[in-house]
Amino acid sequence: MLSKSETQEGRARSGVVAAAACYLMWGLVPLYWKQLKAVNSVELIAHRHLWSMVILLLLLGRWGGWHEIRAALGTWAGLGRVMLGACLLTANWLVYVWGVNTGHIIETSLGYFLVPLVSVLAGRFLLGEHLRRLQWIAVGLAAIGVAILMRQATRIPWIALMLAATWGCYSILRKRSKLGAVPGLAVETLLLSPLAVGYLAWRHQEGTGVMGRVDATTHLLVLSSGLVTAVPLLLFAHAAPRIRLSTLGLLQYIAPTAQLMLGVWVYQESFSMARLGSFGLIWCGLALYTLDNLSAHRRSAARGPAEVKVEPGSEVRPGRE
Repeated sequence: MLSKSETQEGRARSGVVAAAACYLMWGLVPLYWKQLKAVNSVELIAHRHLWSMVILLLLLGRWGGWHEIRAALGTWAGLGRVMLGACLLTANWLVYVWGVNTGHIIETSLGYFLVPLVSVLAGRFLLGEHLRRLQWIAVGLAAIGVAILMRQATRIPWIALMLAATWGCYSILRKRSKLGAVPGLAVETLLLSPLAVGYLAWRHQEGTGVMGRVDATTHLLVLSSGLVTAVPLLLFAHAAPRIRLSTLGLLQYIAPTAQLMLGVWVYQESFSMARLGSFGLIWCGLALYTLDNLSAHRRSAARGPAEVKVEPGSEVRPGRE
């Protein structure tokens, strides 16, 4: 029989493996979306809503969670918050898929590198949370890096900024939500599914929808969009209660790092030395933010569990890519 410490060690190990696999899948998901670049991006997101909803409702039927949904939607304010979250998530998905399929994988990775720092600012100005000196310095370094990118580029890196803004605001809403990972994403996809179904029906009626008009491989890939959403989500749901939040926060950088590597080495997107310098400032900001957050978690743990506090931006929410 395993001792208590061995059992806890095994739980932590399985949590780390699941979290790493989850973020690696999110990091490599451009390989999947690239296979569907000939399909309209809005139609892809509509299919993702529809087939994700089917899988998540099946999971709810198997594991339960309807009581969480009823509690969260029991008031107009709760319903409005979930609907706003669903719209932000849809916008994030759409910008991401469009960015990947139009040759901007590096910029999408930048967006997710910026998410923790955007969440820090959102926590400060939307929730009134106090920022420590190192957090201000981290945000400042990232802002300088983005400003240099904007000065170098012929256009504003709006894909990265939209991804960071939509995901940062979505994270704030989910932080205040009573819904868990699976029930939360299930109800968000359910609320917008009538629009998704209506749009797909209109595309089919107009003769522009993909279903019934493409090869078998493309059909299979489109129908797999629900699995692409659900499998990392389930890995995340397994990992989150088993490992420390600070560990989860560190592992989240696997996803944008993998995306960056795909953009540079697989899809040969431009990555000049000047652009590398801008990313370097952003990475320095992330390093400072991460070190400060780890230090804060250690101090909180030393004071006791009653005083442990989630830092703005350290809460990692699933379902993004």
